[in-house]
Amino acid sequence: MQQLEPTADSSNQYLSFNLGGEEYGVDILRVHEIREWKQVRTLPDTPVYMKGVLDLRGTIVPIIDLRSRFRLTSAEYTPTTVIIVLAVMTAKKQLMVGVVVDGVSDVLDIPTSGIRGAPELGNCISTRYMSGMATLDERMVILLDVDRMLSPDELCVLEAI
Repeated sequence: MQQLEPTADSSNQYLSFNLGGEEYGVDILRVHEIREWKQVRTLPDTPVYMKGVLDLRGTIVPIIDLRSRFRLTSAEYTPTTVIIVLAVMTAKKQLMVGVVVDGVSDVLDIPTSGIRGAPELGNCISTRYMSGMATLDERMVILLDVDRMLSPDELCVLEAI
Protein backbone atom coordinates (compact mmCIF):
# COMPACT_ATOMS: atom_id res chain seq x y z
CA MET A 1 0.00 0.00 0.00
CA GLN A 2 1.43 3.36 -0.99
CA GLN A 3 1.88 6.06 1.70
CA LEU A 4 0.30 9.34 0.68
CA GLU A 5 2.16 12.55 1.33
CA PRO A 6 0.24 14.88 3.65
CA THR A 7 -1.33 17.88 2.00
CA ALA A 8 -1.03 21.39 3.37
CA ASP A 9 -4.58 21.07 4.72
CA SER A 10 -4.06 17.76 6.53
CA SER A 11 -3.70 17.63 10.29
CA ASN A 12 -2.64 15.21 12.98
CA GLN A 13 -4.00 14.72 16.45
CA TYR A 14 -1.78 15.00 19.50
CA LEU A 15 -2.47 14.32 23.15
CA SER A 16 -1.15 17.33 25.03
CA PHE A 17 0.08 17.21 28.60
CA ASN A 18 1.82 19.43 31.12
CA LEU A 19 5.27 18.85 32.47
CA GLY A 20 7.14 21.40 34.55
CA GLY A 21 4.92 24.27 33.39
CA GLU A 22 5.40 23.51 29.69
CA GLU A 23 2.99 21.91 27.24
CA TYR A 24 4.04 18.82 25.30
CA GLY A 25 2.28 16.65 22.76
CA VAL A 26 2.53 13.07 21.54
CA ASP A 27 0.90 11.50 18.50
CA ILE A 28 -2.53 10.32 19.66
CA LEU A 29 -2.11 7.11 17.63
CA ARG A 30 0.77 6.13 19.96
CA VAL A 31 -1.32 6.54 23.13
CA HIS A 32 -2.51 3.19 24.42
CA GLU A 33 -4.24 4.53 27.52
CA ILE A 34 -4.12 7.11 30.31
CA ARG A 35 -4.07 5.88 33.90
CA GLU A 36 -4.19 7.65 37.22
CA TRP A 37 -0.91 7.60 39.10
CA LYS A 38 -0.48 4.71 41.45
CA GLN A 39 2.62 3.31 43.07
CA VAL A 40 4.62 0.98 40.83
CA ARG A 41 6.92 -1.93 41.59
CA THR A 42 10.47 -0.59 41.79
CA LEU A 43 13.35 -2.44 40.17
CA PRO A 44 16.92 -2.50 41.50
CA ASP A 45 19.84 -0.92 39.65
CA THR A 46 17.82 1.15 37.19
CA PRO A 47 18.29 4.76 36.08
CA VAL A 48 16.81 7.43 38.37
CA TYR A 49 14.07 8.29 35.85
CA MET A 50 12.87 4.66 35.81
CA LYS A 51 10.14 4.58 38.45
CA GLY A 52 9.54 0.83 38.11
CA VAL A 53 7.04 -1.42 36.36
CA LEU A 54 3.28 -1.79 36.28
CA ASP A 55 1.25 -4.90 35.47
CA LEU A 56 -1.19 -3.79 32.79
CA ARG A 57 -3.59 -6.69 32.23
CA GLY A 58 -0.75 -9.22 32.15
CA THR A 59 1.80 -7.04 30.33
CA ILE A 60 4.71 -5.68 32.36
CA VAL A 61 5.05 -2.00 31.44
CA PRO A 62 8.14 0.04 32.42
CA ILE A 63 7.26 3.44 33.93
CA ILE A 64 9.45 6.48 33.28
CA ASP A 65 9.18 9.83 35.05
CA LEU A 66 9.45 12.36 32.20
CA ARG A 67 10.40 15.19 34.58
CA SER A 68 13.42 13.19 35.65
CA ARG A 69 14.14 11.96 32.10
CA PHE A 70 14.20 15.54 30.80
CA ARG A 71 16.26 16.69 33.82
CA LEU A 72 13.52 19.01 35.10
CA THR A 73 13.08 19.78 38.80
CA SER A 74 11.19 17.06 40.61
CA ALA A 75 7.68 17.68 41.87
CA GLU A 76 5.34 15.91 44.22
CA TYR A 77 2.77 13.71 42.53
CA THR A 78 -0.73 15.18 42.83
CA PRO A 79 -4.22 13.96 41.95
CA THR A 80 -3.68 15.28 38.39
CA THR A 81 -0.49 13.24 37.91
CA VAL A 82 -1.10 10.49 35.36
CA ILE A 83 0.67 7.73 33.50
CA ILE A 84 0.36 7.84 29.72
CA VAL A 85 0.96 4.38 28.28
CA LEU A 86 2.63 4.74 24.87
CA ALA A 87 3.44 2.32 22.06
CA VAL A 88 7.17 2.71 21.37
CA MET A 89 8.80 1.11 18.32
CA THR A 90 12.25 -0.43 18.65
CA ALA A 91 14.33 -2.06 15.93
CA LYS A 92 12.89 -5.43 16.97
CA LYS A 93 9.34 -4.87 18.22
CA GLN A 94 6.75 -2.59 19.73
CA LEU A 95 6.97 -1.95 23.48
CA MET A 96 4.47 -0.43 25.87
CA VAL A 97 6.11 2.26 28.03
CA GLY A 98 4.37 4.39 30.63
CA VAL A 99 5.41 8.00 31.17
CA VAL A 100 4.52 9.97 34.29
CA VAL A 101 3.37 13.54 33.54
CA ASP A 102 1.93 16.36 35.64
CA GLY A 103 -1.45 16.24 33.92
CA VAL A 104 -3.21 15.72 30.61
CA SER A 105 -4.56 18.79 28.81
CA ASP A 106 -6.28 18.20 25.50
CA VAL A 107 -6.44 16.41 22.21
CA LEU A 108 -5.11 18.91 19.67
CA ASP A 109 -5.69 18.99 15.91
CA ILE A 110 -2.49 20.44 14.52
CA PRO A 111 -2.25 21.16 10.80
CA THR A 112 0.80 19.63 9.20
CA SER A 113 1.69 23.08 7.88
CA GLY A 114 1.69 24.42 11.47
CA ILE A 115 4.42 22.10 12.70
CA ARG A 116 7.91 23.57 12.76
CA GLY A 117 11.06 21.47 12.99
CA ALA A 118 12.94 21.08 16.25
CA PRO A 119 15.19 24.09 16.81
CA GLU A 120 18.92 23.79 16.26
CA LEU A 121 20.45 24.42 19.69
CA GLY A 122 23.97 23.17 19.09
CA ASN A 123 25.65 20.17 20.68
CA CYS A 124 25.16 21.37 24.26
CA ILE A 125 21.37 20.97 24.33
CA SER A 126 19.71 17.80 23.07
CA THR A 127 16.58 18.06 20.97
CA ARG A 128 16.56 14.38 20.07
CA TYR A 129 13.22 13.82 21.81
CA MET A 130 11.48 16.48 19.76
CA SER A 131 9.70 15.87 16.47
CA GLY A 132 8.78 19.55 16.18
CA MET A 133 6.97 22.49 17.70
CA ALA A 134 3.59 24.09 17.07
CA THR A 135 1.99 27.36 18.13
CA LEU A 136 -1.75 27.29 18.78
CA ASP A 137 -3.63 30.31 20.10
CA GLU A 138 -0.51 31.83 21.69
CA ARG A 139 0.48 28.45 23.20
CA MET A 140 3.69 26.76 22.17
CA VAL A 141 3.50 22.97 22.20
CA ILE A 142 6.64 20.82 22.10
CA LEU A 143 5.90 17.71 20.04
CA LEU A 144 7.75 14.60 21.17
CA ASP A 145 8.96 11.64 19.16
CA VAL A 146 8.07 8.73 21.45
CA ASP A 147 10.51 6.42 19.68
CA ARG A 148 13.44 8.68 20.61
CA MET A 149 12.65 9.34 24.28
CA LEU A 150 15.02 6.51 25.13
CA SER A 151 18.36 5.64 23.55
CA PRO A 152 18.80 2.29 21.76
CA ASP A 153 20.75 0.98 24.78
CA GLU A 154 17.95 1.98 27.16
CA LEU A 155 15.37 0.36 24.88
CA CYS A 156 17.39 -2.89 24.90
CA VAL A 157 17.16 -2.93 28.69
CA LEU A 158 13.38 -2.40 28.52
CA GLU A 159 12.99 -5.16 25.92
CA ALA A 160 14.52 -7.55 28.46
CA ILE A 161 11.90 -6.72 31.13
